[in-house]
Amino acid sequence: MAQKEERYEVRVEGVQFAAAHFATFGGECEPLHGHSYSVAAQVDGTLSTESWVVDFVKLKSILRGLCHTLDHRFMLQLNSRLLKIEAIDGCWRIETPQGRRYIFPEADVVALPIDNTTAERLAEWLCIRLQEASLIREAGNVESVLVEVWEGPGQRASYHLECLPLD
Repeated sequence: MAQKEERYEVRVEGVQFAAAHFATFGGECEPLHGHSYSVAAQVDGTLSTESWVVDFVKLKSILRGLCHTLDHRFMLQLNSRLLKIEAIDGCWRIETPQGRRYIFPEADVVALPIDNTTAERLAEWLCIRLQEASLIREAGNVESVLVEVWEGPGQRASYHLECLPLD
């Protein structure tokens, strides 16, 4: 009888960033506000020849780097179906469905290719970038990546991505 391949999980937690945003829902935009986000990542797979899935230290470093790009910035959902967004003279001009207008200096904004700055979409954005990192992409033993984003205590969203084998 063939033996089933063992699967392992590696998890890092406690990576944090603070950022401002306004999500859209129900055809409207919530008021501008911020969160102190907390992020965790889990990588599942088989053991490498070194008897680990991935290096904890490198995984946490990559996750910190991704979160650093968001830290103390306004997160702008470039693919919003509701916001009117323009890049003008080194600034982002944003108009909400309710008619509120904002102008942010480009340096204070991280423009994300997402449709809404919900915890779900942030988890997806972070998970995809983590999976694209060479630590994960080049490891032949990694099967999946999961990222969790907390907007606050008791409020968490996650995104799970199966990794495609290298050709």
